[in-house]
Amino acid sequence: MGQPWPPLLLLLWGWGAGAQQGTQPFSIRIEGDVTLGGLFPVHARGPAGVPCGEVKKEKGIHRMEAMLYALDQINADPQLLPNLTLGARILDTCSRDTYALEQSLTFVQALIQKDTSDVRCADGRPPLLTRPERVVAVVGASASSVSIMVANVLRLFAIPQISYASTAPELSDNNRYDYFSRVVPPDSYQAQAMLDVVKALGWNYVSTLASEGNYGESGVEAFVQISREAGGVCIAQSMKIPREPRAGEFDKLIKRLMETPNARGIIIFANEDDIKRVLEATRRANLTGHFLWVGSDSWGSKISPILRQEEVAEGAVTILPKRASIDGFDQYFTSRSLQNNRRNIWFAEFWEDDFKCKLTRPGAQPEEAARKCTGSAGTPVMFNENGDAPGRYDIFQYQLTNTTVPGYKAIGQWTEYLRLNIEEMQWSGGQRDIPSSVCSLPCGPGERKKMVKGVSCCWHCELCDGYQYQLDEFTCETCPFDMRPNPNRTACRPTPIVKLEWSSPWAVLPVCLAMGGILGTTFVVVTFVRHNDTPIVRASGRELSYVLLTGIFLIYAITFLMIAEPGVVVCATRRLFLGLGMALSYSALLTKTNRIYRIFEQGKKAVTPPRFISPTSQLAITFSLSAVQLVGTLAWLGALPPHSVIDYEEQRVPNPEAARGVLKCDMSDLSLICCLGYSLLLMVTCTVYAIKARGVPETFNEAKPIGFTMYTTCIVWLAFVPIFFGTAQSAEKIYIQTMTLTVSMSLSASVSLGMLYVPKVYVIIFHPEQNVAKRKRSFKAAATAVSASTRLSQKGSERQNGADAAPASK
Repeated sequence: MGQPWPPLLLLLWGWGAGAQQGTQPFSIRIEGDVTLGGLFPVHARGPAGVPCGEVKKEKGIHRMEAMLYALDQINADPQLLPNLTLGARILDTCSRDTYALEQSLTFVQALIQKDTSDVRCADGRPPLLTRPERVVAVVGASASSVSIMVANVLRLFAIPQISYASTAPELSDNNRYDYFSRVVPPDSYQAQAMLDVVKALGWNYVSTLASEGNYGESGVEAFVQISREAGGVCIAQSMKIPREPRAGEFDKLIKRLMETPNARGIIIFANEDDIKRVLEATRRANLTGHFLWVGSDSWGSKISPILRQEEVAEGAVTILPKRASIDGFDQYFTSRSLQNNRRNIWFAEFWEDDFKCKLTRPGAQPEEAARKCTGSAGTPVMFNENGDAPGRYDIFQYQLTNTTVPGYKAIGQWTEYLRLNIEEMQWSGGQRDIPSSVCSLPCGPGERKKMVKGVSCCWHCELCDGYQYQLDEFTCETCPFDMRPNPNRTACRPTPIVKLEWSSPWAVLPVCLAMGGILGTTFVVVTFVRHNDTPIVRASGRELSYVLLTGIFLIYAITFLMIAEPGVVVCATRRLFLGLGMALSYSALLTKTNRIYRIFEQGKKAVTPPRFISPTSQLAITFSLSAVQLVGTLAWLGALPPHSVIDYEEQRVPNPEAARGVLKCDMSDLSLICCLGYSLLLMVTCTVYAIKARGVPETFNEAKPIGFTMYTTCIVWLAFVPIFFGTAQSAEKIYIQTMTLTVSMSLSASVSLGMLYVPKVYVIIFHPEQNVAKRKRSFKAAATAVSASTRLSQKGSERQNGADAAPASK
């Protein structure tokens, strides 16, 4: 310090000195062998044009008295600094960094050498200059922005500085602030503690609010950075309160915060004045209880920020570095009065402001523990390599209702990790349930998250639809073909397997028709067998009748095979008899119709009967026609052996709850139609011959029932086709198609049975005496008709050839 300082420092000193003279600063001076500097925000920041505002009791007067008390304790203890007393020069920063810089220049005046060689008194002698006391160290300041401004000057003069409340993370930079230390942890610890609180409360979407300056901006920046690195918490909005807010500024801030109403949690790094104005604006906006405040140590457990705004602040969670109460200081401070505390030049102003109020004190900060390993409160005093105290915080919550004494209640602490008593917390209106501050509510079971681009905490919930289930938080996967999702769509379960049951309503009608048909057919067969040699049975063509009745019986019997549980035997029998019964029936009808048609057609041409009309020939023709169906079916069984399958596609309806796997034979709709195709061809051919034989003599009454039978059968099968294929997409397809097929076959068999054999059975049973006479008349009429037809045919032929008709007729 022996050499003159650069002109820039001299200019700075001169500017500061001039400013001090202009503002007439006040300071506390305590004589001592060693002088310590002190910087305290005794007053709040004043309005525009005025440096200082109202007195600040907690952050200003209380803390400054703590320094004076510490000086008294040290000077009164001869073992601490023997033969040495501590003095002090304490200044008011007025909570403004520029004003604090002007005041702090007082601390370096003694270290600046002035060149006074050219200065002389009026008589020519050199002047006698009073040298200011030398400040060896500075205690302060409170606000980080003030500490940063002052530290940049003090480091030039190698003056140590220890802060009792500045927590900005940038002050941990040992290269820039190598003479700065603090007894409070930096905001990086505080930001981590606040983030842990947010996570413990289950919040993931919050906004931040900071006072402009190093403290607020650095604190929010640390919180944002730590939350981004840790993940799980998103920042909805980050807003800054200007140093000199204009009218209505805080109302605009609240309005902007409501643009993201789900972000109810507000992380606030702000000074006391800004906190109070934010709460006032919230009350004016009628949003009491909406915002969930998480305040930094500048809020702590102070009363002033929430005074007359208690309902708005209810439920606020605040952070404060760990502190201990010093009984001696409590006694000292409460005993201060205007008479015994004249050294504090601001105490009278404090007394006036607080005269009618009960004096409350939040407790001393640990700043008085200076150079001992253990402070006067019994707590250790430690600094890391960056001059920072370790991170140790108490967590408070302001509780107003359901408590005997409204105020701040300790609910936890943070020392590298969080210990929070959530059971002791309560929120606006005294509610115990933790309110939410999330961008999106958790998705329900069976829903996947569709993330909002750029915001990891916001998503839309999409239900896994159709046959999908929730594979993980973000993915829906389709269940395997033989499975369906469970009701909450969190897993897959086997699809139920169904088959046509005997008790099903769909089986009642076919079974009733089949049983009635089998009984009727059996009755006809028994009747014919008992009257096998009667004229009416023989005239009915008993050989073909038995074949036809056998086919009708098989048609009825196939109903039971269609309802029986599918298996290898059942499926093989279905294939074999499904078309065989119809083939036998229609082969017999076709043979009989063809025989009638050929007899009457031949009678028109000649007296000689047509060929192949004997019973043996008729049976041979019938079995030959039926053999085609039998051979084709056997070839099908050999090429594709039958087996049962579970069809999961047939009843895979849009609603998975209604999905079923259908146990059935491996027979497709096309295979079924092909199986019945040959029988349908026989039916159509038989119908054609029935139409051709419609002109037979009226007394030959068997052709007409056959014709009516075929017409009715065609109508039944024409109705079957659209019903069968029209239900291909129905959920009840297997039941409807089975019922349609069996009913159609039973109806066609019933028509054949009813038209061809019921009248004959009636005559046989109830009018046996008419059998012979009636049948003789029928045969006589038929012979006469054949003979007449033959003669007419011969006459026409002779006339056409120009021959004599009379000899021909003879």
